[in-house]
Amino acid sequence: MPSKMKDYRGMSDEQLGLTLRDTEKHLFQLRFQSATDRLETPSEIRKARREIARIRTVQRQRELEKLGAMSADQLAPLLTNLAARAEGPGKRTVHRKTRRLQAMHAAKAAPGAKPAAGGGKK
Repeated sequence: MPSKMKDYRGMSDEQLGLTLRDTEKHLFQLRFQSATDRLETPSEIRKARREIARIRTVQRQRELEKLGAMSADQLAPLLTNLAARAEGPGKRTVHRKTRRLQAMHAAKAAPGAKPAAGGGKK
């Protein structure tokens, strides 16, 4: 469904957020209907989940574009903020984000250097 992706890419960030919220609410209602055996078309759940994935994909692409446009000086405070959240719930996600930002920062700080290949665990 490329036309849906075109539609989502044409939306503003606020519109995407509202659409995401509405779709998540719709999915919740569908799951509730499914639990109470009142769901007429079970495929609606799958469709709603895919819509959510499409919206989140567009949001993530925009986020990466913004990060790519930032300079090394602008990325440094983001790294320190992530380092402060390294403990507690969600620490794996924070660790992954920190690694990605460090790679971006290193690539921008040393313009002649290539980013490290492979993103395996240490």
